[in-house]
Amino acid sequence: MSKLGNIGARLYRGEVGYDFIGKRKIWYGLSILITITAIVGLAVRGLNMGIEFSGGAVFTTPKTSISASEAQHKAESAAGGHQAVVQKLGGGALRIQISGLDTKQALPVQEELAKDLNVQVKDVNTQLVGPSWGEQIANKAWLGLGIFMVLVVLYLAIAFEWRMALAALVALIHDLTITVGVYALVGFEVTPGTVIGLLTILGYSLYDTVVVFDSLKEASKDITKQTRFTYSEIANRSINSTLVRSINTTVVALLPVAGLLFVGGGVLGAGMLNDISLALFVGLAAGAYSSIFIATPLVAELKSREPQMKALTKRVQAKRAAAAAKEADQEGPRADAEDAEDADGAAVVGPRQQPASRNRGRGRPSGKRR
Repeated sequence: MSKLGNIGARLYRGEVGYDFIGKRKIWYGLSILITITAIVGLAVRGLNMGIEFSGGAVFTTPKTSISASEAQHKAESAAGGHQAVVQKLGGGALRIQISGLDTKQALPVQEELAKDLNVQVKDVNTQLVGPSWGEQIANKAWLGLGIFMVLVVLYLAIAFEWRMALAALVALIHDLTITVGVYALVGFEVTPGTVIGLLTILGYSLYDTVVVFDSLKEASKDITKQTRFTYSEIANRSINSTLVRSINTTVVALLPVAGLLFVGGGVLGAGMLNDISLALFVGLAAGAYSSIFIATPLVAELKSREPQMKALTKRVQAKRAAAAAKEADQEGPRADAEDAEDADGAAVVGPRQQPASRNRGRGRPSGKRR
C-alpha cells in the first residue's frame, strides 16, 4: 500500500486525525479575509463584462502578419477610444472585439480596420451584438443561479436537515464570491462560458460537501444512545475519514483544468479557454476548501447548540471525568506499593543472617558417627 493510502486508511479508522472542528475559528477568519479581498477587488475594479453582456461588434480578419498588440492599438484608434480585445486565431487570422459599438459606428470601424491591416473591406467579417441580447443572457444566468440555489437547499433539507442545507448554502456563496472576486482582480473577460464555469463549480462543490455530510449522517446515527463521542468529535472524524478522497478528487479535477488555463490560455494563446478555465480552477479549489473547512464545521457548531447535543456533551465529559478520577485512584495505591517494594529492596543488601545465639555451639560434624 502506498504511503498516501496508508495515511488514508488510518484517517478512516480514526487512528490519526486533525482537529478541523476545534480550530474552525482559524478557517473562518481566513475565509473572511479572502472574501473581503474579493469584495474589495470587485468594488474597486469591477468585472470586465464581455461583448455578449455589454454589446458591441466582433470583427474577424483574414490572415495578416500584424501582431495582436499592434492590431489592438489600431482597432482602438479606429473605434475612437473604445476598448478592443484582440485574439490570434488559427492561420494568422484575428478576432477583434470592440464593446459599445452600434450599427452606425461599426461600418466606419470596419473600413478603417481593413485599411490599417491592408486587406479588403469585404474580407473583414462583422458581427453585431446588441446590449438587449446581453441583458437577456445576464437575466437568464441570474435566474438559473437562483433556481439552482433553491433546489440545492430543498434537496439538502429533505435528504439531511436544514442545518446542513444552510451550511451548504453558505459554502456555495463563499465559493461564488471568491471566484467572482478573482475574476475582478485578474481582469479576465466575463462571457457566457464564465457563467457555465460558475454553475459547474457549484455542482462540484455541492458534491464534495454532500460526501462529507453523508459520512457525518451515517456516523451520527443514534448518537444520543452512546457516551463515547460528542457531535463535534464525530463530525471531525467524518472529515478526516473523507479527507484523502477529497484531496484525490480535487487534484485529479484540477490537473486538466490547469492544462486548459496555463497551457491552452497562457502558452498557446487560446484566450477563449480562459473564460471557463479560470472559473473552474478557482472554483474547484474553493469548493474543496469550503466543504472541509467551512460547511462541516458550521454544521457541527449549529448542531452542538441543540439541547440534546448539549446534554450529550455533558454526559461524555462526566464519563471521562469519572474515568480519569478512577484511574487516578488506582494509580495511588499502585504507586504506594511500588514505593514500599523499592524501600524493602533497598534495605536488603545481601543474604539474611541468622541470629548468633542460634548458631552458637553448633557446627558441622567432622567425621563418622561412632
